[in-house]
Amino acid sequence: MRADRLLSLLLLLQNRGRMTAPELAAELEVSVRTVYRDIEALGASGVPVCGDRGPAGGYRLVDGYRTRLTGLTDAEAASLFLAGAPGPARELGLGAVLATAQLKLQAALPAGLADRARLVQDRFHLDAPAWFRDADPVPHLAAVAQAVWEQQVVRVEYRRWSGELRQRDLHPLGIVLKGGIWYMVAGPAEGGVRTYRVSRLAAVRETGERFERPVGFGLAAHWEESSRRLETALVQGVARLRLSPRAQRLLPMRFGAAGTRALEGAGPPDADGWVEAELPVESPAVAVGDLLRLGAEAEVLGPPHLRAAVARAVAALAGRYARAVDEAVNGG
Repeated sequence: MRADRLLSLLLLLQNRGRMTAPELAAELEVSVRTVYRDIEALGASGVPVCGDRGPAGGYRLVDGYRTRLTGLTDAEAASLFLAGAPGPARELGLGAVLATAQLKLQAALPAGLADRARLVQDRFHLDAPAWFRDADPVPHLAAVAQAVWEQQVVRVEYRRWSGELRQRDLHPLGIVLKGGIWYMVAGPAEGGVRTYRVSRLAAVRETGERFERPVGFGLAAHWEESSRRLETALVQGVARLRLSPRAQRLLPMRFGAAGTRALEGAGPPDADGWVEAELPVESPAVAVGDLLRLGAEAEVLGPPHLRAAVARAVAALAGRYARAVDEAVNGG
């Protein structure tokens, strides 16, 4: 571990020039005292490191010195495919490996290309989790990732939506990050491929067995197909809506691509700017909650059973809040 850190320290000084001890400590995720010890170790090994005092001081390599220790290990080369997602890379246990790989790559590039690569990093960033939602706790993600990489059968305890724990042996085929949520795509021993939410794994244990990946299996293609199947299975009807101008702005934000398509097929606006549109919805219970998020800016015109369900929910809410207002006015 220390040898890797010393190499990262050396490459940081080579790629970025003068850096202070606190800056180096932040990059390497160690203490400033550790940086001092590592600087001494580099100097003792023959690397010409200079320390400059004063407000503009810091550590730097003697002008003209460059290391050629820039060969990538297998793990570092593989981690480069996650270069645009440093947060997920850390969750997978590849944060330090990815950082070292990027430093080596920068050190091997000509000066102009290295500068351009740094500009890209400064200007583009991927933040995977959705707004206003904390990321799922995924304590077993690194173990799952290792099992995927090594094609190892794992015995897991998986918590179902009901809260029940189920134990089964799985063949992890891949990991997908969707909307800030990690999923494992795995083949159960009895055949077939299913999707498991990693945060619902209560335990992951190695079995010591290896498995063979299904011939022709492609993670991206499988995920796209299974996502389409899920969307088709969830849609159980079409709601006919009357939407205010504000609801028309909210629809894509609340319902994503389905909301955008509904607006594209909407009828002409009336004198007040309201339009009629058709929106695919899930089961009535789910649809009522989803449509109530539009508040008074939308009216459900059909089908009749959905309009009636929304009306009952609105009546219940009105009654509840009417009692609250009465209690506040009368001091009860």
